[in-house]
Amino acid sequence: MTKWVYSETVRDHFLNPRNVLRDEKPEDFDAVGRTGNIKCGDEMVMYLKVDPTTLTITDCRWQTYGCASAIASTSILSEMVRGMTLEEAARITSKDILAALGGLPDNKVHCSVLGDKALRAAIEDYYRRHGMEDCITSMGPRIVCHCLSISEEDIEHAVLEGARSFEELQERTKIGTGCGECQEEAQRVLATYVHKHFGL
Repeated sequence: MTKWVYSETVRDHFLNPRNVLRDEKPEDFDAVGRTGNIKCGDEMVMYLKVDPTTLTITDCRWQTYGCASAIASTSILSEMVRGMTLEEAARITSKDILAALGGLPDNKVHCSVLGDKALRAAIEDYYRRHGMEDCITSMGPRIVCHCLSISEEDIEHAVLEGARSFEELQERTKIGTGCGECQEEAQRVLATYVHKHFGL
């Protein structure tokens, strides 16, 4: 018999997901954010309704295609953001989601990051739709290795998939195998994400 390795909170949100988009129409929402990780097969779509006067999230619905961790992460995030302003919601991190879930196995941490990214994408979509581009702080992933076009986001994904050393990062991304000038910066970014997601 396989042992359940998740918290009871994860189990609850997986078996009884909250705020799933069912009968509601996507076009009735003020913003939508979509993100996904082709390697793990998860895709998340988040829909927001926002009070235009207070910029407070009044409703959050979602659709997620993926594993128990992906479903639970999106479900609990949809509860966390209700009643928050867009600015407050944008400050939620993957660590906050993990803490609310009671943790996830290391190889499933990327699911909470996807939820965070879907939320940020929805918030940015709202700002763009309402001519508030100056509120958007995310300017897209920064390129670290220009020879192979490997970004900070690519390094983060590699960390979430198990890379802890530069050698393991190279195995997954081939970073630094061109001119090699990016190695020092790649190691710095690697260390930043290892600390951010795993506290190492």
